[in-house]
Amino acid sequence: MSNELLPHIAYPSDLRKLSPDQLPKLAKELRDFVINIVATKEGHLGASLGVIELTIALHYIFNTPDDLLVWDVGHQAYPHKILTGRKDIFHTNRQLDGISGFPKRSESEYDTFGVGHSSTSISAILGMAIASKLRGNTTKQHIAVIGDASIASGMAFEGLNHAGVTDTNMLVILNDNAIGIDPSVGALKEYLTKAKVGVEPRTNNIIEALNFNYFGPIDGHDLPTLLKTLETLKTTEGPKLLHIITTKGKGLKQAEENQVKYHAPGKFDASTGDLISKDNTGLPSKFQDVFGHTILELARKNNKIVGITPAMPTGSSLKYMMDEMPDRAFDVGIAEQHAVTLAAGMATQGLIPFCTIYSTFLQRAYDQVIHDVALQDLPVIFCIDRAGIVGADGATHHGVFDIAYLNCIPNMIIAAPANAIELRHLLYTASLGLDHPIAIRYPRGRGHIINWKVNMQSLTIGKATQCAEGSDIAILSTGTIAHNVTSALDSLQQSIGHYHFCFIKPLDADLLKQILQQYKTIITIEDGVIKGGFGSSIIDFANQYHFKNNITTLGVQDQFIHHGTVDELQEISGISVKKILKTIQHYV
Repeated sequence: MSNELLPHIAYPSDLRKLSPDQLPKLAKELRDFVINIVATKEGHLGASLGVIELTIALHYIFNTPDDLLVWDVGHQAYPHKILTGRKDIFHTNRQLDGISGFPKRSESEYDTFGVGHSSTSISAILGMAIASKLRGNTTKQHIAVIGDASIASGMAFEGLNHAGVTDTNMLVILNDNAIGIDPSVGALKEYLTKAKVGVEPRTNNIIEALNFNYFGPIDGHDLPTLLKTLETLKTTEGPKLLHIITTKGKGLKQAEENQVKYHAPGKFDASTGDLISKDNTGLPSKFQDVFGHTILELARKNNKIVGITPAMPTGSSLKYMMDEMPDRAFDVGIAEQHAVTLAAGMATQGLIPFCTIYSTFLQRAYDQVIHDVALQDLPVIFCIDRAGIVGADGATHHGVFDIAYLNCIPNMIIAAPANAIELRHLLYTASLGLDHPIAIRYPRGRGHIINWKVNMQSLTIGKATQCAEGSDIAILSTGTIAHNVTSALDSLQQSIGHYHFCFIKPLDADLLKQILQQYKTIITIEDGVIKGGFGSSIIDFANQYHFKNNITTLGVQDQFIHHGTVDELQEISGISVKKILKTIQHYV
């Protein structure tokens, strides 16, 4: 019989059969298991390695799934998944038809709440705790695990503020590792730093001021202390917070030393921890880097330009500007609402704010986009990163809604460049000064052009371009999905028209009227949802001017798209080269 423990553990009920002194050995096995799988399958590494001991302790002490556990964001939930019935299929993590990279209610009863965006756990667990109280259940435990970056978000404070005036049985565990994806920022981070070195007086405890019982800080990798503390907290009434100190990437030297890189490192050597290098020679630059280098170039020439990002300086490549111009580039932490209204305030004073933010994270600041920016017609420049289908992160991260949710807002200009050069031109155009706010959407990853460092040109707002002339059929595309159209048309003998609409709003009315007069069949395609999107705008325009063309819209249907590679998900969504060809051939 194997001396290993992990092979014999499928669920927490198995885990609880172990003696406490066996748990450190299990922690080592679990850490090795995560490293070995993520080394080849990729995914989020550092956060999960940092909560190995905490995950074991939680499932050992609490009676999950009857006791309810919510993991904030969910980057750190791999050990949780492995110990809750998904060990044998963990290798399918983030792959098409495999398990999700984040907790997901439909996947397991142990995943009590679907997460992927930050700072939701306290509100969610409070809702669950109130439900238990209303049912008269005073023994059920309710636990939220939230990081020091996530707890600084406004929504987390809203949850804490409400919870502090309830008498609910809830425990918030603050997993303090001083980093989210990038290092944590802000006054709360400085406060927590003081607390963990023992110089913050109890009378100045911000948590206790919110009517929580505060415990800690304790070492989050010390299993005996964790077990003892959690056992005590089970019988402590009312809202309580346990502050634990952990190391992101714990147990893998490189992941501890380079926590930003090893958040989601790609493939690496499991035995050494060294990244498996990729030869990127001759490959096109990432859109993010084109943005980062271009805004820095523009900012050097124009001292009115400022950059803002909510906790994504490395991912968005605003880091280049932050390194050179720290007084003009701001990481505001996980605070999307604040980022947008901060940009609006700057715009009122004549600054030119570039607010770079992931598409799905801008959703969290929708009212601010409408009320604080568009209603006042302030020329904020939204650089919407990770637009379209992003791949393995799945439904919580696909940027497929931004065209639709921005399209209905008055005063908003919406642009989607086909390539890196057009992105560069758009950034330059916006920097010259606009009369309205603008949203520039671009995808994650590499573009299609290597030599993008061309002289920047001013674009005409609302101007579309003809890519190919045809006779009966025309394809209207927006954004980088235009390359799928070009690839499809290159394999056809027929003469098919192709028009690229860099500007989704305002549309090029003159050219669009010409297209509708010239072509009988129109096919629109976008890397986003069909309802309310680019294709909908084309249909509305045709109806407004009483055109009777046959218009087919290609894009994401009225459903959530889950995880897989971008190519796989484009095929499912009907916007792959193959699906474009099939649609064209239907009308030929």
